[in-house]
Amino acid sequence: MQLAKVTFLPKIIKRMMKKLVKNTFKIILPLLLGVCILIWLYRDFDFSKAGKVLFHEMNWWWLLLSLVFGVFSHVLRGWRWKLALAPLDAYPKTTNCVNSIFFSYFTNLLLPRVGEISRCGVLSKYDAVPFSKSLGTVVTERLIDSFCVGVITIVALLSQMSVFEKFFDETGTNFTSLLSIFTSMQFYIVLVCTIGVGVLIYYLLRALSFFEKVKGIALNVWEGIVSLKKVKNKFLFAFYTFLIWLFYFLQFYLTFYSFGFSAHLGVMAGLVLFVGGSIAVVVPTPNGAGPWHFAIISMMMLYGVDATDAGIFALIVHGIQTFLVILLGIYATIALPIINKK
Repeated sequence: MQLAKVTFLPKIIKRMMKKLVKNTFKIILPLLLGVCILIWLYRDFDFSKAGKVLFHEMNWWWLLLSLVFGVFSHVLRGWRWKLALAPLDAYPKTTNCVNSIFFSYFTNLLLPRVGEISRCGVLSKYDAVPFSKSLGTVVTERLIDSFCVGVITIVALLSQMSVFEKFFDETGTNFTSLLSIFTSMQFYIVLVCTIGVGVLIYYLLRALSFFEKVKGIALNVWEGIVSLKKVKNKFLFAFYTFLIWLFYFLQFYLTFYSFGFSAHLGVMAGLVLFVGGSIAVVVPTPNGAGPWHFAIISMMMLYGVDATDAGIFALIVHGIQTFLVILLGIYATIALPIINKK
């Protein structure tokens, strides 16, 4: 009996170590990717100038107004999620739906893309909503959001194509020569980000294959995915979706007026930068840190903004928006057990 215990113990330790390495990999790799990109972007940056802009030159009122739209976009997402859950005979508290959204974005700072799972766990814990069914509605939401990003991207490209053509003409980019591309640091950043997205898709496919093996769970997930067809008030669902993306855009666009060097940028410039930032955050780094900065700085320069000023804009705006996510996450963590105390 003792011999069996001795031989069984290393298996447990090996399994625990494997799980520890896997979890560490999930946390460290996205963080390392974001940090490396940020170090490269801000390698020769004068942070004292950013501090001067932050405390003495910036118009905080516009920035605070943008954060209001950011909060309401999350609230609307919670309301929309409750509509999607109703056809599944799941009727969670509205406050729980909203707080689960706050909590999910906060979780994504620690483990990118885990937030979608965590918000399903919140409703499962406090409102007994079946986890697999709510996960299916999240998949549907992401498909809808991807469609919205695609439409916005097409509009931005068609309306601002001349800006990109002008940029390539002024920089003398020669598309017939691939050597200049492969010697560019920007190319390797895009390559690494693409690989990161590929890894994310790989894990998602693995998760889906796991659900396929477990037929009962897979059926529940599928039921959640197709639940949108049974939403009673489809107009309200569509209206919430429109407002969510409008508020996302306003949260970003209004920050232009906080800085003298970006206040002159118009709505279409804001739309192009918004699209670039939305695509960049697909890369699994905490809150898109690194890829988002790279996209915003590069695209602001398309509109004649100085590289240093663009770096200041990306650093301050992303930092404050991340701070908002942290505050909302802390609030949700405290509020959820109190609201559901009974």
